[in-house]
Amino acid sequence: MHLLLPNLHYEVELVVALGGGGTYIATVDALQYVYGYAVGIDFTRRDLQEAAKQSGRPWDTAKGFDQSAPISSITPIVDDKHLGDRRIALSLNDEIRQDANLNQMIWSVAEIIAELSKFYELKEGDLIFTGTPSGVSNVSPGDRIHAVIDGIGEVEFDIVS
Repeated sequence: MHLLLPNLHYEVELVVALGGGGTYIATVDALQYVYGYAVGIDFTRRDLQEAAKQSGRPWDTAKGFDQSAPISSITPIVDDKHLGDRRIALSLNDEIRQDANLNQMIWSVAEIIAELSKFYELKEGDLIFTGTPSGVSNVSPGDRIHAVIDGIGEVEFDIVS
């Protein structure tokens, strides 16, 4: 994966793939809009983020840039869309850096969908990154990232300059 590397940080996240959409979706109904789940890496360019913060400008370019959000294949979920206590983990060069359980998420998937639908019209095909456990850090050329969510999938790649 070719990325600009000054102070580039990784975050492993659960990604929700929507199979339907709408606005003002009730939390109790939200999971019916889920098509499936994937493992995602949310990269952040901390150099751009810090410069934007210091100048009082938005820092969306630090989060949204080419190749900033690779994901695994989407695993369709037909029956139980509740995630239970699945493990989410990221290893950097075979050393575990992030390791948590999805039941530790601050907001449930249903709550995230309901909240976002208050501000945006959600549509079929939308992908929602849901947040990351502790252990975020930077990468360097030659590093290997491996991320997994039990029962959902995994993504693995090398960082090249």
